[in-house]
Amino acid sequence: MHPSSRPAPVVLLASVLKPVDDTRMYEKFGRTLAEAGYAVHIAGRASKVGAPPAVIGLHPIFSGYRLSLGRLAAQWRYWQRLQQLQPDLVIAHAPELLPATLLWRWFEPKRAFVYDVRENYALNIRTQQVYRGWLKRLLANGVAAIEKAAMRRAAAVLLAERSYAEELGYLPRQHTLVLENKYVAPPNASLPAAARFPISLPPREQPLRLLFSGTLSTLTGVFDAIRFADQLRTVWPRLQLTIIGYCQQPAELQRLQQLASANHSWLTLIGGAEPVPHAAIVAAIGQHHLGLLPYQPHPSTWRCIPTKLYEYMANALPVLIPPNQLWATEIRRLSAGCVVLFDALLNADELEQLACALINEKYYPAGPAADALWQSEAPRLLAAVAAALPPPRAATSHLGAAL
Repeated sequence: MHPSSRPAPVVLLASVLKPVDDTRMYEKFGRTLAEAGYAVHIAGRASKVGAPPAVIGLHPIFSGYRLSLGRLAAQWRYWQRLQQLQPDLVIAHAPELLPATLLWRWFEPKRAFVYDVRENYALNIRTQQVYRGWLKRLLANGVAAIEKAAMRRAAAVLLAERSYAEELGYLPRQHTLVLENKYVAPPNASLPAAARFPISLPPREQPLRLLFSGTLSTLTGVFDAIRFADQLRTVWPRLQLTIIGYCQQPAELQRLQQLASANHSWLTLIGGAEPVPHAAIVAAIGQHHLGLLPYQPHPSTWRCIPTKLYEYMANALPVLIPPNQLWATEIRRLSAGCVVLFDALLNADELEQLACALINEKYYPAGPAADALWQSEAPRLLAAVAAALPPPRAATSHLGAAL
């Protein structure tokens, strides 16, 4: 905590597409810093969910579709928040905010900023089919150039994935820190009781509840999850699949809604067109038997550890994963699940063997994964912020005045 004789340093966390109640910005960074005594503000996409009341200022600067002119207006709103709040430290969670952040830093050389690398953005632009042709190359090269310029001036660079340390050759190694997207429980949530372990799946005459949570897209495997569950139903007739999360692509959302409607007896879609509160996803984890991670192999995701894998392991939910060596190492260490071929068409014998293997397995004999919790990352975030902050200012700045 900071001495009461000094004003609490003001920290502004900012993104454009991530909502103000985003799990990394709000639940992990924001709550950790607020509990340590900082005056925390978050600028980001407007959220219809809304974070619970807390000593954190929420500042929506964007709403609408990803590909819209509103993203340009968000830059101006971000600049206004910089002038209004006069933060001691900015944590930029999006590369498109780096030019305005660098300009602010030029006008305010005694202030500091940290860049949080949540994705390998240039690689994503080059490999995902969102942009095409010359625009794809222009955007990828532009993002890389902006990141290089910003990293040279940032007080610290934070990486959400270990793999980025190898993929991004222009990182300033001396002040780069990995802060993984490990699990933080929402307020009033609890971890599984020790008496539950090891965990077994129910027999086949009982319901089997499967869960797919998070981003809903072809790349994350939501349609493979549906096809896999439909196959497994032939040997587990009371199987139910819940899909909960947000789908950003209109065509994929329409297809998903049609599948949910056509298979409503065993398939439930929660969200889809709208973001879902993280607390609702955590509640769903506690109500299901198996979590599915049917990601398709892709350069932008295959070397990363999905946030949902941390969430499932921290809550001791058995998981099914594709043959990804990095993830397989994690689940074998904890006996947390099995590797399956989600995109394969299985015959009756193969499905029978899979069902028997799932039933015979004992999951989490040592309990949930303690090292999947955010509490292992929080002290290093606080140390990085403390090192990045400039000397205390004499001027008073606090949440009430800023709002």
